[in-house]
Amino acid sequence: MNLIESKTTSLSHSGLPTTVGIIGGGIAGSTIALRLAEQGINVQLFEEGTSLVNGPPICHLHAGGNLYREISDQQCITLLKQSIDTLRVYRHTTNIRPTVIAIPCNDVGNSNDLLPRLILLQQTYQTLVEQDPKNCVLGEPKDYFKLYQRHELESLALQANPEHPLTPDQWMIPVAKSINLDQFKYPLIMVQEYGLSVFRIAATLTLALDKLTQCHVHTNSKVISLAEQGTGWQVNYQDSTNQQHQINVDYLVNAGGYRTGTIDDLAHIPRQRMVEFKAAYITHWSQCDAQWPEVIFHGERGTPNGMAQLTPYPDGFFQLHGMTQDITLFKNGLVSSNEDSAQPQLNASFKEKLQQHWSQPEIEQRTQRAINHMAQFVGKFKQATVGGKPLFGAQQIPGNDPTLRAADVSYSHQRYARSEIVKASSALSVADAIVDQLAALGLIPQPTLQTRENEFPVSQQLSLHDIVTYAEKLATERGFPTSLARPIGHNIK
Repeated sequence: MNLIESKTTSLSHSGLPTTVGIIGGGIAGSTIALRLAEQGINVQLFEEGTSLVNGPPICHLHAGGNLYREISDQQCITLLKQSIDTLRVYRHTTNIRPTVIAIPCNDVGNSNDLLPRLILLQQTYQTLVEQDPKNCVLGEPKDYFKLYQRHELESLALQANPEHPLTPDQWMIPVAKSINLDQFKYPLIMVQEYGLSVFRIAATLTLALDKLTQCHVHTNSKVISLAEQGTGWQVNYQDSTNQQHQINVDYLVNAGGYRTGTIDDLAHIPRQRMVEFKAAYITHWSQCDAQWPEVIFHGERGTPNGMAQLTPYPDGFFQLHGMTQDITLFKNGLVSSNEDSAQPQLNASFKEKLQQHWSQPEIEQRTQRAINHMAQFVGKFKQATVGGKPLFGAQQIPGNDPTLRAADVSYSHQRYARSEIVKASSALSVADAIVDQLAALGLIPQPTLQTRENEFPVSQQLSLHDIVTYAEKLATERGFPTSLARPIGHNIK
């Protein structure tokens, strides 16, 4: 008997095994499916696309939310805790490298304004590690962040770039050598916020769910109608051949991502939310001779001086965000729901982009703008070229606060849950909440207390080699460089 077959069978009120339907195979829906199936719960997962986790440009763990100086300390603590859980479960999906935060002289912010939050996060991390040593996944708590004054950067700039940086100082060397030190306020900050590979997350989820017979994954399947029943929901969907099918489930999870509102409309459940279309750009800097940390140059969102984000991958590839309307943000790209529909309506041009219809001139124009934006701070980056098509997607934001970053789940009906994550690291929180809700309704036994690792026995057994191999296949199928699928600084061949 394997691990999954030995789980306690969950029964619905009809006496049959409980079945949970999940609409949407993005990071949230697939994680919920994995969490439930790993515990022996029957799952029907519906995904309109051809593969799982093919949505917004996930690239950053947000282990403390330090990219966002405008969000609350509580949101930062929540993101820290969620990120630790994510690293423990998706252990082969992380790009382990720190993040540098630099504040330009022309910005209204000040580095010292961030210190109270950083100290709070460091103390929180220390407490979490003391509670459970397995939480020590972001390095030692004492090293969670480090400050760099100008004279320290001047000294580091004289050193050679290390081939395999290990210490904070070694990671900082290429930054010190490449930026104009006159442009910034001091100190610069290095924090242990790591990267995430969307391709390795997709690979992990796909490979694990393939091994779990309790989970039935329906790709190329569009849910076309829902009917609430006394003891659950009837889900009607259409497959790739336009054949229609019907499945009854005891509990329904709406994990539709930016299209969550369309599922709410099918279920006749109102909800207020926002949707924002954003894009990140793939560039190739062939002259790059160092392993870089991620670097965040703070700036006022939506202005020409919006934040610039440099995210490194192997082989000289970098993903760029520029939080201006000419680069990552788009005019009219943030929309809200209304009284007639829970689904905010993006205009036709964004819908075309979401269907992969980008014109080559626009790809080149926006990518070049991103390169120019970054070259303000890293002068040599002007040598970079277009490295591939953009990573893009629409991000849902529940409610009416566009600065919200830590969100998880909401309920409107007894047997209907709505995933409302904004950041990928929140997916496990949704899954936990749904497990608790299923137990409270008597649809599954009360779960026993387990370690994070023991909650995911099948996925924990996946090898780095198998995950990277499949991730490279996904990157190729989706038209991206395979370098984006590989870990930083590691050769798995």
